[in-house]
Amino acid sequence: MAAGAPVESVFVDGAADAGPEVAELLAAALAHGARVFSLAPGVLGRVADTVTPQPVLAIVGTPPATLAELSGASFVVLCADVRDPGNAGAVIRVADAAGADAVVCCDGTVDPFNPKTVRASAGSVLHLPVVVAGAAQEALEALGGYGLVRMAAVSRAGSPYTAVDLTVRLALVLGNEASGIAPELEGLLDTRVTVPMVGGAESLNVATAAAVLCFEVARTRSNLHAMGEAR
Repeated sequence: MAAGAPVESVFVDGAADAGPEVAELLAAALAHGARVFSLAPGVLGRVADTVTPQPVLAIVGTPPATLAELSGASFVVLCADVRDPGNAGAVIRVADAAGADAVVCCDGTVDPFNPKTVRASAGSVLHLPVVVAGAAQEALEALGGYGLVRMAAVSRAGSPYTAVDLTVRLALVLGNEASGIAPELEGLLDTRVTVPMVGGAESLNVATAAAVLCFEVARTRSNLHAMGEAR
């Protein structure tokens, strides 16, 4: 509701201890125009996909977002075959926190509105435009046509992230958790970036790598802005 998303219905466990937070939430939902239903004891637990669900569930409309809306974007994160909902949700959360303009989820990537992905995003799926795109090739062609530099995160053989220009209009491309960037996408990439590692780990989790790179983009651009103000 705080994000302006269309909340259609809210369901509350009738057996739950409706403390002040739940009562305030239900009152806000009614004021928002949502329908509120009190369920019989045990019903919510049977329909939820978590072992110990919270006492409130909601049906929320999917926020619309399209590739065409990203023609003026400065920083986009593109998920190409990121299959784990926890990883995808964490990437969306990181992108939101680092100030990205949008996240693009291409074919092969888990549905960003999968309940597990939504929970892992901690609400960022409603604060940040999330585009459900088709083939990654088409999405990369479109973003390249908008003037964004398509930079793939790779575990090795890329330029260290400290040695690349992250102030340009940028599309950060994240590949599959196990196999990385698909070979058919290689010709659509402008550059590759790597997070140098000094320990024995072979690679970083995709969400961890996204966090390092997204916040480096934010830090670099913040420093550039501060330098401009100093002048």
